[in-house]
This record gives sequence, C-alpha cells and structure tokens, in this order.
Amino acid sequence: MSRHNISDDNWAKIKHLLPGQPGQHGGVAKDNRLFINGVLYIAKTGIACRDLPSMYGKWNSVFHRFNRWSKQGRWRRIFDALQDPDLEWLLIDSTVIRAHQHAAGMNTKGEDQDLGRSRGGFGTKIHGVFDALGNPVDFHLSPGQDADITHAEAIIGDRTPDVVIGDKGYDSDPLVNKLKDRGIDAIIPPKKNRKQPREYDKIIYKDRNKAERGFSFLKQYRRIATRYEKTSRNFLGMIFLAASMILLR
Repeated sequence: MSRHNISDDNWAKIKHLLPGQPGQHGGVAKDNRLFINGVLYIAKTGIACRDLPSMYGKWNSVFHRFNRWSKQGRWRRIFDALQDPDLEWLLIDSTVIRAHQHAAGMNTKGEDQDLGRSRGGFGTKIHGVFDALGNPVDFHLSPGQDADITHAEAIIGDRTPDVVIGDKGYDSDPLVNKLKDRGIDAIIPPKKNRKQPREYDKIIYKDRNKAERGFSFLKQYRRIATRYEKTSRNFLGMIFLAASMILLR
C-alpha cells in the first residue's frame, strides 16, 4: 500500500460524498477509492499524469475523470461538506506559485488561466482565507501580479466574523471602512507611508501566522507547490483536494 493513499478512517468520512452511490443516477462506482488514491499520488508526488503507476488504473482515465470532476465542481463540494469552521476570526493571505512551463501554452478557448508575471516570475497567486484555528475556508486564483487588496472583498465574501486579520497588503481605507460597516474589526497593520497610522491589536495580529502555516501545509503537495495544471479549474481542483485532506487530519 502506498504511503500516499487515503487512510481507512479518512475514506470512511468522505466516501458518502462521492458520486456513484447506490440509488443515485447512473451506475454504482466501485473504484472511487482507487481513483482518489491515484489523484492523491499525483498531487503529493507532482509526477506527470502519464507516469502514474499502473496500480491506479489507466492514467488517461484518471486524468479525464479528475478533469470532469473539476468541471463539475465536485472537488469543491467535497471540501465544503467537510468544513466546520470557527468563523469568529478570519485570516486572509496570499501566496505566489511558480508555474511550470507545461502549465502554459494551451488553447483554452477563452478560459482564464490566472497566469501572469510578477517579481517572483511566471505564476499564479492563491488567495486564501482561514478560520480562527488555521483551517482552510476558501481559495481564489489570480494572475501572479495581482495585488492582494483587489481580491480581499471576494475572498471574505458574505461571511461575518468578529475580526478579519491580514497583513499590510490589505491596508486600504475603503476595505477597512466596509468591514467596519458590517460590524467587523480589521486587524491590519498600516503601511509605512501612511500619514496617520491606524491603530490595530498587535496581540491578535500574531495569529496571522496560522494562514502562513495553512499555505505551508498545502505546499506539501508538490502539484500545488509548483503549478503544472493548464486550467484554473484543475489547479483549484488540486487545491480543494489537498485542503480536504488537511481538514481530515
């Protein structure tokens, strides 16, 4: 048994969330666990799909099924079903992921790939939000050069925590005022060029490192630490799969 395979305990927690259950439309899936193990092997090792060991079945069948589930939003639905977030605090942050050359060059028929060039090179930025315990809550993608503040409202969404914690990249009067109007306290340090620095709770701000640790857990999956997926939907599929495994710890 590969050390990358899903454990019996974790499988018991997610098997009912997958398609192909008795009584559902279509046939009953007998290989859901084998498929999940195959995708986990790819996600953790970072290998090309073509190099997937034969014990997981035909590589092209695994890829097309993964692609189909990404299109259908199944990976996100699994992730959402596993959540039980502590939304007293929300921690927002981002990380830039370098894109492998194989991630570019595909004709996606107008589909946004969320790839761009920043100081860190050619890549994608993952915008993440984490709960008070550091558990992942949601993720968005953007080209690598996008500023964090331009995606802050989208990543927070309609959630109403007591506190939102972010670094200086989120220091913006419009954002802080909008959060205040919603009854949310913004724990965001002011930028150095502010003429009138805003006060913030330095003790609570120390918990922002939970978001950084959350991204570190994600990057233990090599297929996320470097982007190989050509489409945003498939890259997000890998992210939501990895985030689901984090929630199952």
